[in-house]
Amino acid sequence: MTPDRSLIEYPSAFPIKVMGPNVDGFAAAIVEVALQFDPGFDPATVEMRPSRSANYLGLTLTVTATSREQLDGLYRALTSHPMVKVVL
Repeated sequence: MTPDRSLIEYPSAFPIKVMGPNVDGFAAAIVEVALQFDPGFDPATVEMRPSRSANYLGLTLTVTATSREQLDGLYRALTSHPMVKVVL
C-alpha cells in the first residue's frame, strides 16, 4: 500500500486503548492529550477498566480521526507520555 493510501476513511470514530498506572490523574492526563488532537473529544465517553490486581488502568478513547497525520501525532504523544505503558 502506498503511503498516501489508508484503510481508514476520514473522518471516522477511532478507538484507542491506553494502559497506565491506576493512579489519580492518569485518566485526566490522557484526556488532555486527546483534546490536543481532537478538540471535540468528549471526556465523558472514556471507558475505564482496572486490571485484575487494580495496579493498572485501561482506557478506551474514541476520537474523531480526521487524517493519518492526526492519528500519527496522537499515537506519538501518547506513547511518549511518561505515565503510559501501552497504546493500542
